[in-house]
Parts: sequence; C-alpha cells; structure tokens
Amino acid sequence: MTQVTTQVFFHCSTTHGVLMDRRGTSVTSLSEACEAATCMMRSLVATVSLEDWRDWVVHVSDESGDEIVILSFASVLGKPH
Repeated sequence: MTQVTTQVFFHCSTTHGVLMDRRGTSVTSLSEACEAATCMMRSLVATVSLEDWRDWVVHVSDESGDEIVILSFASVLGKPH
C-alpha cells in the first residue's frame, strides 16, 4: 500500500511581520503536519533572538494555498512565569 504525501508550508506571522516557507515539507497526515509545525516552532524559539515568539502563529497550508490548521507558538512555549 502506497502512502500519499502532501506538500505543506509553514508560514509564521504576527502583527509585526511574516516569515514565508517557500520550500515546504512532505507529510502523510494532518498529525504529521502538526508534529512538523511544532518541531519548526521549537527550532525557531531555540535560536538566539530578541523575538518574543508568544504572539506568533504558524499557518499550515497545502500546496494549493488552502489553510489546513493554525497553531500558536504560545501553545508550544506555554505561559510566562
């Protein structure tokens, strides 16, 4: 049985800017897309930066540009102490 893959893109945005994903990632399911988005968010947050990522969201879109899901960086980061 062959698994069907879909190219998804992770566009990140806040009221102050947008980071466009031009390469995308191949996934086989919505859960795999969400897992890849979470890994990407953790990677961005781990970079040395002055950016407060809690206001950012990632828009997961398919190759047609249709939005599949929106995930907040705050859901990965949690609330500040």
